[in-house]
Amino acid sequence: AIPPLTHYKIAKQALLHNKHVLVEKPLALDSRSAQELIDIAKEKGKVLMVGHTFEYNAAVRKIKEYLKSGEIGDIYYIYAQRLNLGRVRQDVNVMWNLAPHDISIVLYWLEEEPLQVSARGITRLQKGLEDVVFMNLDFSDDKSVHIHLSWLDPNKVRRITIVGSKKMIIYDDTSPDAKVQIFDKGITRQTLNNNLGKYDDFGKFQLIKRAGDILIPQINFVEPLSMECSHFIECIQDGKRPLSDGEDGLKVIKVLEAAQKSLKANGIPVEVKF
Repeated sequence: AIPPLTHYKIAKQALLHNKHVLVEKPLALDSRSAQELIDIAKEKGKVLMVGHTFEYNAAVRKIKEYLKSGEIGDIYYIYAQRLNLGRVRQDVNVMWNLAPHDISIVLYWLEEEPLQVSARGITRLQKGLEDVVFMNLDFSDDKSVHIHLSWLDPNKVRRITIVGSKKMIIYDDTSPDAKVQIFDKGITRQTLNNNLGKYDDFGKFQLIKRAGDILIPQINFVEPLSMECSHFIECIQDGKRPLSDGEDGLKVIKVLEAAQKSLKANGIPVEVKF
């Protein structure tokens, strides 16, 4: 739990001294350094784990159950907001500071990597360090993820919305008793007087708005950091592979690297190479 600029150096020293290592996010500030840590850990037979704490969050895990069950339907898009006023870093921009959380959550939910990333930022407080960033991640099947990050916002917001073909989910990490809300809402494409099921003109279908119940599932919430640390110990004792292992950390860094290139290129989409 040290400044991001020192993660690689200190983690490498610990691994070379035959220590298991749990590194806070991000694992490193470039993919080459992250890959080197993974290789050293493998060579030494040590556990390398990254502090993607939200992967150990009961609410985040509950949402993954709903996504895998198909209850939400096809995922249309996801948008995340991680905003606050203050806690301004002087070593990394707001994207490298906050985005690892939302990127790791999305990769955990979707179980796939984005094809390309675009990002645009606003710099107001410190030259060369963006205070506000808008990211777009494009996945297969036209799934889109939008992430808004800021440490220059009047409200503390930690919210992710998932819009599916059947239902919608809001995950609000700041809510004390309604962290997950499932909305039985959507738009249904209904065929009219057409036995063939083909839409050859606008008179053959209607877009029907559907609004049903709101479900707030009961979640047995355990402090995620405690779960994360327990998992780290368990992996050391039993030789298990961590959920948020070095490879998981490397994927997040590759997304951030592509986003950083896009930032410098005024938002041009950049392919993410895994």
